Amino acid sequence: MGEARLDKSLADKSSRAPRPSERGPILTRTRNLKMARSAHAYVRGSTVKFYEWLEASGGKLPSGPPVWICGDCHIGNMGPLADAKGRVDIQIRDLDQTVIGNPAHDLIRLGLSLASAARGSDLPGVITARMIEGVVEGYEAALAEDFEAKSRHPPMIGAVLGEATKRTWKHLAAERLNGDRPEIPIGKRFWPVSRAERRELEELCLGQPIRNLVTGLKSRDRKSEIRLLDAAYWMKGCSSLGRLRFAVLLEVDGGEGDRDICFLDLKEAVKAAAPRDPGAVMPRDNAERIVAGALALSPNLGHRMAACRLLGKSVIVRELMPQDMKIELTGLTPDEAMASARSLARVVGDAHGRQMEPQTRLAWLTELARNRSGLLDAPSWLWSSVVELTAAHEGAYLEHCRRHALGLDA
Repeated sequence: MGEARLDKSLADKSSRAPRPSERGPILTRTRNLKMARSAHAYVRGSTVKFYEWLEASGGKLPSGPPVWICGDCHIGNMGPLADAKGRVDIQIRDLDQTVIGNPAHDLIRLGLSLASAARGSDLPGVITARMIEGVVEGYEAALAEDFEAKSRHPPMIGAVLGEATKRTWKHLAAERLNGDRPEIPIGKRFWPVSRAERRELEELCLGQPIRNLVTGLKSRDRKSEIRLLDAAYWMKGCSSLGRLRFAVLLEVDGGEGDRDICFLDLKEAVKAAAPRDPGAVMPRDNAERIVAGALALSPNLGHRMAACRLLGKSVIVRELMPQDMKIELTGLTPDEAMASARSLARVVGDAHGRQMEPQTRLAWLTELARNRSGLLDAPSWLWSSVVELTAAHEGAYLEHCRRHALGLDA
């Protein structure tokens, strides 16, 4: 089943923007087809199954220090992110699953994602083993050194960071909007909202929490006048398909002809699948939990987010910046694969390490040094978990394709 054929099916099924009452079946089918594109896409969309299989494997994992973890630490959830002043760094970009938990879970999830990317690039198994070694090397380097220092990235990832740094609002408008016009194009990705949804979106966006969010970015005037220009339901993501997701355009008028357009992403926040530490104290509201995790793990993103209520549900709101991008690792050479593994693991190490006291980081480093064989410079629990989960995901992916992607011509 070729990816082009799957993309054509997605386009055919959603070329006409559906009415609000028609969304459910289309979103379900779209999610299933997106997960069938490749084994790596299936990894991205199967977070719940990841933790089910990890628990069923019975493997003994170390009890890492309880810190905020991503909970869904795969390649696509990392990339360049701009802070409130436009400065860009590579950080974790999706925190839906964040909890205070065991940092070992992020390492295993990242290892599985990298192993899947290696298979997608037709790399031999020995390179996957070296990538897992690179994960440990990069992660330990972040904990052992100045984890707040600016990381150097290999050319493949550095190129994405360089591209992100050069992007402007015109790039974002060209990708998401009808050119420079302040309107959201209704069609394949953006769908019309109901009158009730529009009313609630306008009430939310003109309220104090969103005012504080949008005027806190780009040095906008706190007294600016805010006006809702356009809104649409956004068919976006993979694991989040089926939840509330809206795109909103706001005009921020600071007076004296100083007008700015901001693009908001509103996404429903749901219960995390990632296991939390039994003694952890976290916000009960899921949106507040996600914002707290983002502030700890990815400050560039966390300071651009707000927790709100919409249509009776908990939602997270963030302003999109032109510099926000995701990392895609395809067609990797062996050297690129190993360098990328080290680099991305260092990003995770930075996110975990900044939450730990020096003594805690040292103790965690000592634990990571245990259980290594002479053949693989990585803990045995990490390697065995990645191997077992790779096998489980491969079988589940093929079954998923059989169930959801064979009837495309029907």
